[in-house]
Amino acid sequence: MPIESVSLSFLSIFTLVSFFIFLTSLNYSTKTGKASILDLDFSKPQAFHTKPLPRCGGLALIVCLVVFNIMYYLFFEKIILDYLIISCCFFLLGFLDDIKIRLAPKLRLILMVVILLTVINLFSLYIEKSGLAFLNLWLENTLFKNLFVLLCFLFIVNGSNLIDGFNGLLGIHILIINLILLYINFINGNEELSIILISQIILFFIFFLFNFPSAKMFFGDGGSYLVGSLISINVIKSSNLNPEISPFFFCVILFYLFYEVFFSFFRKIFQKKSPLKPDEIHLHMLIFRKLKKINMKNPNALTGLIINLMYLSLILPVLFSLVYGQDSALFYRYWFFGLLVIYTLFYARLYKLSK
Repeated sequence: MPIESVSLSFLSIFTLVSFFIFLTSLNYSTKTGKASILDLDFSKPQAFHTKPLPRCGGLALIVCLVVFNIMYYLFFEKIILDYLIISCCFFLLGFLDDIKIRLAPKLRLILMVVILLTVINLFSLYIEKSGLAFLNLWLENTLFKNLFVLLCFLFIVNGSNLIDGFNGLLGIHILIINLILLYINFINGNEELSIILISQIILFFIFFLFNFPSAKMFFGDGGSYLVGSLISINVIKSSNLNPEISPFFFCVILFYLFYEVFFSFFRKIFQKKSPLKPDEIHLHMLIFRKLKKINMKNPNALTGLIINLMYLSLILPVLFSLVYGQDSALFYRYWFFGLLVIYTLFYARLYKLSK
């Protein structure tokens, strides 16, 4: 049987099974008497929903990823071990909070670092080039190479966790990123990674159906950590498999997840707050309050839509550059830093108007 037919059969069956898993997870989470993964805490700074909602998206997602590996082995006689182990580790770390087992922020960060250092060395998850000559020299040092990948994971994983909780915000964002990565790998013949990306897009789209415009579930900490780890691996693999594309292109498509964490960390220090504790003045929260103040219908979902439309419009120049064969490392570099300036100025203006 041609490989295309096998892949199509695999993806068709996987889609049906995954939808059933998400539906079952939702039904179980809302009907269980203990309601152990229902989000009932409306007083926390990052809570912007008004009724109990299950944080079962991550649970459904990890089950689907285990099923994916079983099916992938049956169809292709191979297990994608790095994705499986990293996914399980990050899901379990976040899921502890979903089932009300609270970890201190510092302890959670330490556990995250230990997990990352272990899997980075176990699966040789290294970034081959950075797009900056001096940084490429530093990357030849094993210690710095580990630290660099560690920081990349930490920013994206925590960025995913930070924006989960608004209808469609994380769901739409990861769909956009994975679709871009799929285009890159598909046109360059990276078949295995393309199948992995398509499978993840299927899962993210199913979640999106249950999360937007009216949320029936959220990813939860387990799911958002899991999603962040998947995006991190996808980008690292895509960058290494497509060395002709400047690393700054991937920096551009990750700029929102990265800078949301980076900017918030130093903003909190400047405001004399703990950078490890949540607050309620992140960009998406300010936009939500502005929409609510002017009595917009469903401001929660509208916030997710507005931010992702803004994000897409801001990265369109580099997408057009890539699609039309005008790949320019210098352009990507300046555009990336320009996006950070745009974010900072926009946030400052919005924050001033919110006072």
